[in-house]
Amino acid sequence: MSRSETYVLALDQGTTSSRAIVFNRGGNIIGVKQIPFPQIYPKPGWVEHDPAAIWDTQYEAAKGALAAAQVGADQIEAIGITNQRETTLVWERATGKPVYNAIVWQCRRSADICKELAARGLAPTVRERTGLVLDPYFSGTKLVWMFDEIPGLRTRAERGELAFGTVDSWLIYNLTGRHATDATNASRTLLFNIHTGRWDEDLLAALKIPASILPEVLPSSAEFGRTKRELFGREIPVTGCAGDQQAALFGHACFEPGSAKNTYGTGCFTLMNTGSEPVASKHNLLTTVAWDLGKGFTYALEGSVFIAGAVIQWLRDELGLISDAAESETLARSVQDTGGVYIVPAFVGMGAPYWDPEVRGTIVGITRGTNRARLVRAALESVAYQSRDLLRSMENDFGSALPYIKADGGAAANSFLMQFQADVLDRPVILPEVNEVTALGAAYLAGLKTGYWSDVREVERNWRRRREFRPEMAEGTRSRLLSGWDKAVGTARSFR
Repeated sequence: MSRSETYVLALDQGTTSSRAIVFNRGGNIIGVKQIPFPQIYPKPGWVEHDPAAIWDTQYEAAKGALAAAQVGADQIEAIGITNQRETTLVWERATGKPVYNAIVWQCRRSADICKELAARGLAPTVRERTGLVLDPYFSGTKLVWMFDEIPGLRTRAERGELAFGTVDSWLIYNLTGRHATDATNASRTLLFNIHTGRWDEDLLAALKIPASILPEVLPSSAEFGRTKRELFGREIPVTGCAGDQQAALFGHACFEPGSAKNTYGTGCFTLMNTGSEPVASKHNLLTTVAWDLGKGFTYALEGSVFIAGAVIQWLRDELGLISDAAESETLARSVQDTGGVYIVPAFVGMGAPYWDPEVRGTIVGITRGTNRARLVRAALESVAYQSRDLLRSMENDFGSALPYIKADGGAAANSFLMQFQADVLDRPVILPEVNEVTALGAAYLAGLKTGYWSDVREVERNWRRRREFRPEMAEGTRSRLLSGWDKAVGTARSFR
C-alpha cells in the first residue's frame, strides 16, 4: 500500500470474537483480523466474559488487521468502535482492574430483580423513558446484581472508586484512559432517558445506582480521545462509537426515515430508522437511539427473532439432516414446497412481536409424505415468516410501508431464504457488496468526525448493492402460506 494513503480502523468487538477491519475511502476492506475468545458459563442461564480477554483479543486483532492490510499506524486517520451491546463491566478507576467478569447480554441472572422492579410498578416508567422493557437482557439490572452480590461494591461506587460501562466503554478506557460511552450504547442500559439525552435520576434512584459510576455520554461521532502512544507507536484519534446493530443500520446507509435493515445471524436483529422523533411501539418493539452525529438523536424501532441461523445449526447438529449450512439451500430447492409442514422454532420462546417466553418449538402438518428436504425447507421458511411478522409490525408502528429491506449476516448468503423472504414480505431484499456493514458503520462514524468522509451523502454513494431479490410469488399463494404460518404459531402458543 502507498504510504501516502490513509485509512480508518474499525474495532468490532462481538460476543464470541474480536475483529478489526481496515477500510479505505471507498468503504472497501483492506485488511481484517478476527480472534475468538472463551465463553464462561458459571451456572445454567449465566454467561460471562473475561474482561482481559475482551481487551487483549481486540488489541491483537487491531494490530493484526494493520499487518494484514500492510499499513502503518501513521496511516490510520481514525478508529471507530462497535460492540456487543448491554454486556456489563465494572472496574477500579485507580488501577483499571475489573472487579468481576463481564456479565454478557445473554445472561439471565437478574431475572428475579426484573420481577421485583415490575412488582413495584416500574415497568411503565422504564418503557416510557428508555424505550425498553424490564428484562435481564439490558445492563441496569446486571449492575444491580453486582451491587447486591459483591460485598462492599455499592459503597465503593458511592465513594467514586468504580467505573461502570458496556464493552465500548471498556475499550475506550483501555485505548485512551477516558471513561465514556455513546448514546446508542447508553440507550441499552435501562438507565438512560432517550428523550432528554441524560442518565435518568429517577431510574438511578429506583435501582440504587450512584451516578458517579456512570460514563460520560457523547455523540456516536465525537472525539472520545486519542490512543495511548505505547499501543500503536502514535496517538490515533478515536472518533466513532455505536452498538453493533445501530452501527449496521448506519453501515447500510439507512439514513432516511422508514428505511430498515435485517441482520440474519444466529437470530435476526431488525432496525428501522424513524427519524428525529422516537416512535412508541404498539407491537412490543423497542424504541432506541439509532445514532447521534452531534446534531441530536436519530431514533429507531428494533425487534429481534431469537432463532434464525440457529435453526440451520439445529438441522445439522441435532437432527443430522444436513452436513453443512450450504446443503440446506440445495435441499430446499429440491422440492416445490413443504407439503403443508410448518416449523415454529421457538426453542427459547418467541421475540417480537409476540414476546412469549413460554412457547416452545413446534412442527405441524406432518404427513407420510414429509421427508428430509421438506423439513429443511420448512426450517428455512420459518426464518422468513418470523422476520415478516416483525417487519410488518414495524410498518404498522411507523405508519408507512417499507420500500425494501437491506440484509446482511451469515444466513443472508442463502439465496433460497432471501428469495422466500422477498416473496412473503412482498418487498425487495437487497444485499450489500460489503457484507461487514457493522464494522463499516463504526468506520463511517469515526471518519465523518475527522472529515475522512465529508458527509452522509458521500457515505450513501459508497453503498453498493451486490444482489437484489424481488417478490415473485402470486398474492393468492402468499396469503395461503401466511395463513398457515399464523395457524402454526397459534398452535405452538396454545401448547403449554
